[in-house]
Amino acid sequence: MDTLLRAIGRIPGALMVVPLFLGAVVNTIAPDLLMVGSFTTALFKEGAPVLIGLFFLSVGAQIQLRAALPAVEKGLVLLIAKYGIAVLAGLAVAFLTPDGNLWGLVPLAVIAAMSNSNGSLYVALTSQFGNKTDKGAISMLSINDGPFLTMVALGAAGLADFPMMALLAAILPMILGFVLGNTSTIARDFLAPGEKLIIPFAAFALGAGIDFTVLATSGLVGVLLGLATVVLSGGAAVLALYAWHVVRRHPRPTRNLVAGVSEASTAGNAIATPVAVASIDPSLLGVQAIATAQVAAAVVTTAFTAPFLVAYVAAWQRRRGITPENEEALYEPTPSVATDPVPGSEHDTVLA
Repeated sequence: MDTLLRAIGRIPGALMVVPLFLGAVVNTIAPDLLMVGSFTTALFKEGAPVLIGLFFLSVGAQIQLRAALPAVEKGLVLLIAKYGIAVLAGLAVAFLTPDGNLWGLVPLAVIAAMSNSNGSLYVALTSQFGNKTDKGAISMLSINDGPFLTMVALGAAGLADFPMMALLAAILPMILGFVLGNTSTIARDFLAPGEKLIIPFAAFALGAGIDFTVLATSGLVGVLLGLATVVLSGGAAVLALYAWHVVRRHPRPTRNLVAGVSEASTAGNAIATPVAVASIDPSLLGVQAIATAQVAAAVVTTAFTAPFLVAYVAAWQRRRGITPENEEALYEPTPSVATDPVPGSEHDTVLA
């Protein structure tokens, strides 16, 4: 079993995606299997709302806003850029395409997938290719975890109706977790395992409400959604980060863009967003399964493509004398080479 689990663990987004697909398979082949009652049905078939609520509580406890100023600024720039392009893309699909969808791609899936970035993947990539400010930006980027920003966008655009009390009820677990995590390190550490422990159980329960034929049809367009997330979401983050460097008058060798490219992903927990949104506005129940399948496909697609893109951009900018080390040295109190191009570099521009 350990060998099998290790092999499964190599699949991108395995913790969320694999149980989701298994739940869908069981629901398609033997839908009555999980309806035996008692704890089995409560956990594996009907437990999604409780598990997702507990998951959001755990996630909220890990969101920390205390970080160095450059990291906070960088995180805020990336957050606004990623969320902004997600909303624009979602509204474009809703209002500029026939029947409010693009080749079956629904606005709920677009906004949920493109606005929620994979925090674990971001930290891993910035740890390998970035610097301290890149990693520290996660303190702000964590705000896009969960369904709240998706609900704000859909509600403001009139695509969904969220009564204030229902909206508060949906985000209260995350708010409570945020308060606990930022006022008590004991509470934060206690809830930290919930970020991973709950995911496979919530994912299976979500999958148990999906027919596998939906994943095999509507889910395929999720690959396109994943590629759009990489190109549009990642592109917007890179451009916004470059503009921030220019506005802050950072020397060209310090205009590191690794953090922007590392945002070109969809978080596994975004798979839970459609069901969270539909639980508040029942009018979206008809697209809940389709949106979940599309987001799941986007998670896998971005998990495969984002690391290669980050590695390419990191090498590309290093050849031009732009490095994370130069940027980090810019914030150090001691003199550094941050303002001087790398010797031998003939290119000092970041955008060719």
